[in-house]
Amino acid sequence: MRLLSNQITDYLEKSSWIRRMFEAGTELKKRYGEDRVFDFSLGNPDLPPPKSVAGALHAIADQSERPYAFGYMPNSGYPAVREKVAEALAMEHGLEVAPGDVLMTCGAAGGLNALLRAVLEPGEEVVCPAPFFVEYGFYAANHGGVLRPVPAVPPDFRLDLERMAEAVTEKTRVVMINSPNNPTGQIYSEQELRSLAEILRDRSSGRERPILLVSDEPYRFLTYDGSEVPSILKLYEQSVVVSSYSKSLSLAGERVGYLLVNPGMEGKQELMDGLVLTNRILGFVNAPAIGQQVLERALGSQVDLSIYERRRRLMCSVLEQAGYEFSPPKGGFYIFPKAPGGDDVAFVGRLQEERVLAVPGSGFGFAGHFRVSFCVDDRIIENSAESFSRAVRGQNC
Repeated sequence: MRLLSNQITDYLEKSSWIRRMFEAGTELKKRYGEDRVFDFSLGNPDLPPPKSVAGALHAIADQSERPYAFGYMPNSGYPAVREKVAEALAMEHGLEVAPGDVLMTCGAAGGLNALLRAVLEPGEEVVCPAPFFVEYGFYAANHGGVLRPVPAVPPDFRLDLERMAEAVTEKTRVVMINSPNNPTGQIYSEQELRSLAEILRDRSSGRERPILLVSDEPYRFLTYDGSEVPSILKLYEQSVVVSSYSKSLSLAGERVGYLLVNPGMEGKQELMDGLVLTNRILGFVNAPAIGQQVLERALGSQVDLSIYERRRRLMCSVLEQAGYEFSPPKGGFYIFPKAPGGDDVAFVGRLQEERVLAVPGSGFGFAGHFRVSFCVDDRIIENSAESFSRAVRGQNC
């Protein structure tokens, strides 16, 4: 007897490499002990939230007897929260943002699903550079769409604009970027994005429904060496920004994020009306009440970036001394080295033999590389050095 659909059965067989490595890590930690397994598989922020988050939670708890401290809200989120988020985003992107341009969502994932549900017709395509966040294909398929990845250009994984232009066809409804990128840490330059915008503007000419440019930006706050993340809102009118506070405020698991529709978009109210509807009918309804109330009090603060900067240096040093080829990330907390020998799945298996957990690039649509996440304690990075070295030596034997 079968209970699942063919599609979900297929998904289970091709389940996320990240989760597979997480499960493998659980077994290794049972066998060898937590301190002897070096787990770089998950992008799970381990920094404490800023003090403003604790203060906000205390303030919310102190008001728990007030009517409506918990309760339903407008489908777009609490008005006061949308106003605060709009003010913050106006400063971030350097343009005027009204509360009506912002929709509070269940994290970036909820926001992306609400958006794709609102704009995709069955069979329409979502173009994105590869490597890409592992769930994008599932999100597109959830709403009848098809993900069409376009390989970026190694070693720094800049956009291949020529191939992106070839991939944009009459079936394209959305072009989606993730900058800083998970898993490469690449930040797409303003010139790259300006060129991409010109392509989309040209291909949208004469269409009843223009191509949307969507930027997934949960790592916007986390950049290195003076790098900045250009705003797509200034470069392309038909654009939407999606993000969350899981990394910047270490609120992973609280599922609070937002959609920002370009304030200059023609017909933006129609899109926002559709987003408010899909945010509800998909079952998300709203970003959590507590998470939104925390944001109202904690916006403007963030985790200690110097810790991630230090860990980046440590991780790069470990990989460099062991002989790996990689481009230092410009943002985020991932590095995407080249897999020695070329077979990323086999090499990740070799790392696992040395009690190092990483994720094959195949899981991100880009074979031949692997991802390490350095949002872990400094000691894990430092103590992993010999294991990374042995994995390379074993590959070369």
